[in-house]
Amino acid sequence: MRTAIRQAQRAADAKEVPVGAAIYRGSRLIAQAHNQVETLKDPTAHAEIIAITQAANALGDWRLNDCVLYVTKEPCPMCAGAIVLARLPMVVWGVTDPQRGGAISLFQILQNPALNHRTDYRAGFMEEPCRAILQGFFKELRSG
Repeated sequence: MRTAIRQAQRAADAKEVPVGAAIYRGSRLIAQAHNQVETLKDPTAHAEIIAITQAANALGDWRLNDCVLYVTKEPCPMCAGAIVLARLPMVVWGVTDPQRGGAISLFQILQNPALNHRTDYRAGFMEEPCRAILQGFFKELRSG
């Protein structure tokens, strides 16, 4: 999660919503990314999507069966769908997002029985540093 937090800080420094992601295969880091929606002018340039693409390229396979995704905030519906499609068995996040979360909050995509794959999750891991980056970013945005 520390890698994802560093990526979230990179996003904040670039004036992006500070979400960071990292994908590990065992103990090996195979992908890391942060939100780049504003930078790339691309609504799909979320940290999770970019990290999934990097991981698939690193492994030469779109199936990330034996990987774990760490992300600083609960994935949105788009990202939760991509997580399921990539066959990620586990996602770990810091801050749950009751207003926009697509993993377990607003929508329950990760464990949806209608889908052909389910992803386990752990919410609230290293929540305080993840929350601090988000809150600091939006506080600064409102004051400036």
